[in-house]
Amino acid sequence: MSDTAFSSLTIKPELLSSIDSLGYQVMTPIQAQSLPVLLAGKDLIAQAKTGSGKTAAFAIGLLNKLEVLSYQTQALVLCPTRELADQVSAEIRRLARTIANTRVLTLCGGKPMGPQLASLKRDPHIVVGTPGRIQKHLTKGTLKLDHLQTLVLDEADRMLDMGFSEEIMAIIEMMPKQRQTLLFSATYPDGIKKISNAVQNNPADIRVESSHHSAQIEQVFYEIEKGQRTQTFISLLEHYAPESTLVFCNTKQQCQELADELRQQDFHALALHGDLEQFARDQVLVQFSNKSSSILIATDVAARGLDIKELAAVVNFELTRDPQVHIHRIGRTGRAGSEGLAISLFTASERQRLEAIEDYQDSRAIIKETSSLQTRENFKLYPPMVTLFVNGGRKDKVRAGDLLGALTANTELYGDQIGKINIFDKISYIAVEQKVATQALNILSDGKIKGRKFRARRLR
Repeated sequence: MSDTAFSSLTIKPELLSSIDSLGYQVMTPIQAQSLPVLLAGKDLIAQAKTGSGKTAAFAIGLLNKLEVLSYQTQALVLCPTRELADQVSAEIRRLARTIANTRVLTLCGGKPMGPQLASLKRDPHIVVGTPGRIQKHLTKGTLKLDHLQTLVLDEADRMLDMGFSEEIMAIIEMMPKQRQTLLFSATYPDGIKKISNAVQNNPADIRVESSHHSAQIEQVFYEIEKGQRTQTFISLLEHYAPESTLVFCNTKQQCQELADELRQQDFHALALHGDLEQFARDQVLVQFSNKSSSILIATDVAARGLDIKELAAVVNFELTRDPQVHIHRIGRTGRAGSEGLAISLFTASERQRLEAIEDYQDSRAIIKETSSLQTRENFKLYPPMVTLFVNGGRKDKVRAGDLLGALTANTELYGDQIGKINIFDKISYIAVEQKVATQALNILSDGKIKGRKFRARRLR
């Protein structure tokens, strides 16, 4: 038996069955190092890059010791953003599907309190949420942590960046002192050690290599003149023609200004930053992840927790001051063994930041001249898909199969022309190929879904 096989660990048979059914063959490095610690009930502080499998690691730890017949909240996972909380909840539910009657509840801001209060009338086994909303429920007395066994602080560095340290400490004050505390972070700023000292008991300290293999990611830097960022970025798009690009800006204003400028030049670009309402954030993420938009422009905080596969390129529109953040940014391309492209723009005044990145990576940067970029006349970069919006969702008992059936039954559309389907409480989004978008919209607008009429429109 391989010592990296999940079956080499002392895990409940039903949980092992679920792990196997999900196709998890062997443990990733963070799983192999952290799971023995987690399963032994010890505290843990772990540093691992995005996409390393850390969520599955702590989810397995939580579920393995869960007492399903004890209807009390036994585990709490705190996340910096609602997007990450939703992803964590989904992963826990996937792993828990062979453990009957496991209740996992997501509690985040940007959502009405009413449905959350109704769900809390019966204590969930596991709660995943953002600090602000968790603290609100604790203050109201609608969430009780008297029997909590495990606390997970996920993406702890980002929670500190976003100013959640006071809320986190206030939440911890309302839970038992005897518990297991797990702290996961992509970077390791001073604040992480401070919070660990305050809330953990002799934790195991695990660091998994945070840099990405150079063969996996082609990393290129371009030195530019001041005022040439946007035009150089467009030249990069013309030269490399990536199908999907995640662009990092250092400020919310810079994000929005770049998105507006690209839209004016007929690129399908969307901005993701802290000034967006939750509904708009969801819509932006849906369009980019389902390939209905080619370019997503985001701040580091807004992009934290995004789980976007097959990302062709990452562009640093401006260099970050923190080399660890730079590594985290570029690590979003070149996932799962595929090749990635990371491009960074910098001016002469930012050369100090470049040197800090070189020192951190212990390698010289490849710097190319912008004159080497091959621009093209009348270049267009249209996304392959279009997103259709339907004003019906889970609360209307609408399922993905219903939407797929409505589009393909008795029509000339085929299933492989339909992409990702995202269903929320009251709305749904369907990705369809560009060439059949008008036809698909007419089918949804003129027809019925589960015998009912729903309004549908195309997102721009």
